[in-house]
This record gives sequence, C-alpha cells and structure tokens, in this order.
Amino acid sequence: MILLETKGLTASYGQFRALFGVDVSLSAGETVAIIGANSAGKSTLLRSITGVLRNDPSMVLHRGEAIGALPPEIVMQRGIAMVPEGRKLFPSLSVEENLKIGGQVRRAIGPWNLEAIYDLFPILREKRNVPGTALSGGQQQMVAIGRALMSNPEVLLCDEISLGLAPVVIRDIYAAMPRIKASGAAIIVVEQDIGRALSVADRVYCMMEGRVTLSAPAATVSRDAIHTAYFGDAA
Repeated sequence: MILLETKGLTASYGQFRALFGVDVSLSAGETVAIIGANSAGKSTLLRSITGVLRNDPSMVLHRGEAIGALPPEIVMQRGIAMVPEGRKLFPSLSVEENLKIGGQVRRAIGPWNLEAIYDLFPILREKRNVPGTALSGGQQQMVAIGRALMSNPEVLLCDEISLGLAPVVIRDIYAAMPRIKASGAAIIVVEQDIGRALSVADRVYCMMEGRVTLSAPAATVSRDAIHTAYFGDAA
C-alpha cells in the first residue's frame, strides 16, 4: 500500500523554481533513500511534504488523500514526522524534555515511548537531565530522531541526519534504522552520503536541479547509473 506520494510536485522560493514535476512514492514498511548534491531539491521536497512549503493539494497525497495545502501541524497529526536538518532542539530544555515534546505534539498509541527511545540510544538515558544543546552533535541527532519517534509516526522523514558527524557516530545512528523500520514506520532518508543511504534503503531516488534523475531498487542500482544521475552525462 502506498502511504505517501508526490505527483508532479513543483515548489518555488519567490521567483526561484526549486522543484519541477517531482514524482516519488513510499509504501508501507519501506525505506526510501533520496540522494543528490547540494541544491538538488531534496530538502525542498521534504518541506513540501510536511507543509512548510504549501502546494496544490493534489501534489502531495497521504493514504490517497490530498494534503499538499495542509499546514505542518495537521500533517504531523496525520502521522508524518520530520527529523530536520540541523536537529533544531529546544536550547532551554533537557534531553528528556526535548523528547517529551514529540509525544505532546501527536499523542498516538505505538511502540515508542521514553523507555523505548532510551533502549534505542542508551547514551540518552545517561544524559536525560542535560540540556539538549550541551550534547555532542551526534547525541543531539539521536535526540532529534527520538523526538520524532515519540509521536509514533507512520512516516518518518530524515533530512541529512549524517551531516557534519563523525563516521563512528553515523554508524551508530544508521544501526538504529532497522529497528525503527521494524517498529512499523516507513522511512524517507535524504542524504548526500550515498553509501549510508543505500545501506538501509529498499529503493532510491536521485535528484538533480529539482528533478528526479533516477528511480531504482537500491540493491540493483549501479555506481555508473548513480554517477550519471548525480552529476549528469557531462560529468
């Protein structure tokens, strides 16, 4: 069953057109990777899905219902949660308070609660009373993921979760992805780290200059195909 899809999605920032007719889909139980260079349109795609950028209603569908014009708070109430680029924790709140915010925004029955988050990322249990912004970048990213999971989302959107982190931390964060998927959440991972993205994905889309240049099963896509889709034929 297709949970989420975009159809002919366009998006603009003033006079600048950022997306040109983007079609992507996410099925129940699936992890989809969206890769591409800077300014490819990846984050704009997520902003359009979450309602930060408003669109024609029929350009974004959740369970077949048009949601392209809905505001972010309504999109989240439908079970679509975002782990934003840059983490965006509340600086005045502790780790545990930041986590609890996710459960207050959308109260839903599901597998994720504080204890489950602490089991997923044990270091957060130790740091539960520490201000969120006093943590390392990797630990802050764990809080951001945990905050989104606390809403027990049906769809989890992850925007550049490895950006600026040490390889060992990226490894630990990506090691949690199979458990998140097993909990029932369908996942979209937006990444510049192609190897990491493909390691957890069922399918991959590549974007370049606001367009989808590749759509393929992650297990079968070739390096040459990714290179061409990523940089264009002239690269």
